[in-house]
Amino acid sequence: MFPSILLTWLATISAVSARHSAQSLTPGHVETSIERRQSQPAYQAHTIDMPIDHFPDNPRYAPHTKATFRQRYYFDSSYYKPGGPIYLYIGGETSGPSRFSNLQTGIIQILMNATNGLGVILENRYYGESYPFNTSTTDELAYLTTEQTIADNAYFAVHATFPGIAADLSAPKTPWILYGGSLAGAQTAFSVKQYGHLLFGGIASSAVTKTVLAYSQWYAPIQKFAPQDCVSSINDIIDKFDALVESNNTKGINDFKAVFGLEALKDNRDFAMTIAFPIGGPMNYPTNTWQELNWNPSYGSQDFFHFCSNVTDMNAPANITAVDTLLSNYSDGQPWINLGNYANYVKQTLLPLCHGAPIDSTSCFGTQNQTFYADTTNSLSRSYLYSTCTEQGAYQVAPASGPSLISRVLQIDYTQQWCEWAFPNGTFNSIPSTPNLTYYNNYGGGNISADRLALIDGNIDVWLDVCYHSNDSPPRYSSDLHPEYLIAGAGHHWDSYGIKDVEAEPQFIREAHLWEIRTVRKWLRTFSKWRAGLVGNLEL
Repeated sequence: MFPSILLTWLATISAVSARHSAQSLTPGHVETSIERRQSQPAYQAHTIDMPIDHFPDNPRYAPHTKATFRQRYYFDSSYYKPGGPIYLYIGGETSGPSRFSNLQTGIIQILMNATNGLGVILENRYYGESYPFNTSTTDELAYLTTEQTIADNAYFAVHATFPGIAADLSAPKTPWILYGGSLAGAQTAFSVKQYGHLLFGGIASSAVTKTVLAYSQWYAPIQKFAPQDCVSSINDIIDKFDALVESNNTKGINDFKAVFGLEALKDNRDFAMTIAFPIGGPMNYPTNTWQELNWNPSYGSQDFFHFCSNVTDMNAPANITAVDTLLSNYSDGQPWINLGNYANYVKQTLLPLCHGAPIDSTSCFGTQNQTFYADTTNSLSRSYLYSTCTEQGAYQVAPASGPSLISRVLQIDYTQQWCEWAFPNGTFNSIPSTPNLTYYNNYGGGNISADRLALIDGNIDVWLDVCYHSNDSPPRYSSDLHPEYLIAGAGHHWDSYGIKDVEAEPQFIREAHLWEIRTVRKWLRTFSKWRAGLVGNLEL
C-alpha cells in the first residue's frame, strides 16, 4: 500500500533530480531514499525455513502445501546483554537490506541502545530474496496474504536462532517487541493483536490498519499544508483540464497534453497520472513526493518543495509565462495561471526519464499494454500490486467533490485494470473483482487495540486517514498498556529514522523517541509477570 512503490514499468527508469532553483531546471540523477538505504554496509544474511502455508485447515489456501521457503533475516547484537529484549523490525514491502539503517541509526538502534536489546530485520515473504516460488503466477501468489505474513512473524519469534548468541531467545521466553512503519506498521499491529500470547508488544508507526477501496484523502495533507499558491495553481489547472474532458473537447485535451510534451499519451488517465507524478500519481512516484519529506536529510527529499517553487516562479522567462494564456480560448479568456511553469517542470524532470523510448509505451509513461503486466517474474512491484488488488485496496483517486490536485479521470477503474491484466485466473486462485477489504479490516481497522501495542502517527502524513489517528477517528487517549502518540508536523513513520543522538534531534522527533523509550521500559518491567501468567498452548 504504502511507500512510493513503482510498478515494473517505472522501476527500471532512473530518477531525475528536481532539486533545482526556479531559475535553473537542469536534469540530473537524484538518489532516492531507498537507494541510500541499500548502500549501507551489509549485515550477514541468515535464513529460516518458513512454512509456505500456516493454515492447512483453511480452504482459502487449498490445495495446501507442506513445503517451506527460505526467509531471510539480519540481526545486530552489538548492544545485546543477557536478559535484553528482541526488537523485530518488520521488513514490509521491500528487501531486508533496504532496512539496514533502522539497525544502525534508526528506531531499532535507539531502542537497542536504551534497553540492551538485540535487533533483527525479517524480510517479508514475496520480497527481496524471500520468495516461496521461482515465479509469481496467480496461483503461486495465493499465499501472499495478511494472515500468512503475520503468521510468519509469530513463527519466526518462536523458532529463530541467532548464531553467536549462546542463549534461547525464542518467544515467549524472551520479550519480543515488534516495530513496523506503514504497511509493516499494520502488520506489526495485526501480529500483536493476533499472537499476543507469543509477542510481548509492538510499536506500529503510521500503521495503515484500516483500508478503503478509494483513497482520495492521500492528497488532503498536501491541499492543507503545502504552499497555497502552488496548491491553488494546480487545482485551477486541473479544474480547467477536467472541464475539457467533461465536455469531450478532444482538440482542447490534445492541446493541453501538447503543452507538457505528452500529446503522444492517448489514454487521458495515463496523461493525468504522468503530470501528477511530482505530487503522487496513483501507486507511482518516479520523483520524490510529499510522502518522501523527512526531518532527516539523509533519508528525505525536498523534491516536492522544489516542484512547488518552480510552479510558482515569479521570474520565469517570457516564453514560459506566455503558455499561461495559450489555452485561454478554452476557458472563456481566463489564463491558466502557472501552467507554463508546471509544464516546463514536467518537460525538464519527467520526460528525460524515458531515455528516448516512445512516450506512450510501457518503457515510458504508457500503461495500456495488457500483455506487459502478465510477466510473472518475481518482483516487489508485482507482489505489492497483488496485495493491493486482493486485500489492501486504498486506490489513490481524485476526490468526489471539491478541489483536486489530480485529474478526476483517475478513479478506481484505472488501478483495477492493472489488477485484471496482471493476475489472470489461475487453476485454484483468482483475484476478486475489487479487493476483499474484509481480510484486512477484520483485525480492528482504525480502532485496533491490543495490550502493549503503541500506535504512533504524524499529522501531515498522506496515509493518516487510514491510520489510528485518522481525522475521522474519535478522541484518542493514551495509557501505559495502550499507548498512542500523534507527532505534530510529522509525516510517514518519521520516528523510524534517527541520527544516533536522540538529544540532538528536532524537538518533536526527540520527544517521540523519548516517549518510545519510556514506553518500552515500562513494558519490560512487567514482562516477568506477563510471562508467568501465560497459560495453555504457546504455539502459533
